Amino acid sequence: MTAVDFGAFVDDLASVSGTAILPFFRTAIAAADKSQAGAPFDPVTEADRAGEAAMRQMIRRTFPSHGIIGEEYGDERTEAEFVWVLDPIDGTKAFISGLPMWGTLIGLLRNGDPCFGMMHQPFTRERFTGDGGSATWRGQSGQRELRTRPCDSLDKAILSCTSPRMFRGEKLEAFERVERETRLARFGCDCYAYCMLAAGLMDLVIETDLKPYDIVALVPIIEGAGGVVTTWTGEPAAKGGSIVAAGDKRLHEKALELLNR
Repeated sequence: MTAVDFGAFVDDLASVSGTAILPFFRTAIAAADKSQAGAPFDPVTEADRAGEAAMRQMIRRTFPSHGIIGEEYGDERTEAEFVWVLDPIDGTKAFISGLPMWGTLIGLLRNGDPCFGMMHQPFTRERFTGDGGSATWRGQSGQRELRTRPCDSLDKAILSCTSPRMFRGEKLEAFERVERETRLARFGCDCYAYCMLAAGLMDLVIETDLKPYDIVALVPIIEGAGGVVTTWTGEPAAKGGSIVAAGDKRLHEKALELLNR
């Protein structure tokens, strides 16, 4: 079975998780703090837990031999050929603030490599999907192919990261070297920034301290749209860490050069 065969199932996962999550949006929902002492605020809500629980139940029932990696409920059978990587709400800070800059990330690994991904935003009714060879946006007005745009220099580029406060020390200095060279920087977009890159509306996303569930679903979307996403050292991005995504390989090379100077 190929990744393409999972498309309808991923659509169902998105619908089920959206049904569980959306009733909590823009309500007086409580948020617990998962962060360690001294670390930045890392919220989790009942919406996060409800969305992931719904997806896990559906995966276990339909594909009992598959593995699961999830933000809220840990790992299962990570040695399996197919492993689902789930982030029910990427952008929980935006979620609890009533801002629609969040999404449900549903990724699929095959033998450790990302082979299919979706970012679902149930409030705006958008679905961004990719399999590494192509990528698609679907919304209320229809659907279209996603393609990154050409951008060969930093002075033409729109850069994004969730927050500059995610960087510390030498990594902050490295990020700022790149930011100073870009045309425009936008913050607070979480997974939406990667999808806007795939849509040809942004050019560069640079982040750090990502977990697999933050990035696995986005890799096939970006690559399917013609972009490139790696670690800061040029390694595969699926394990997370410090990540740089670019719509143009030439821009990616220039960003890596500055980040590692």
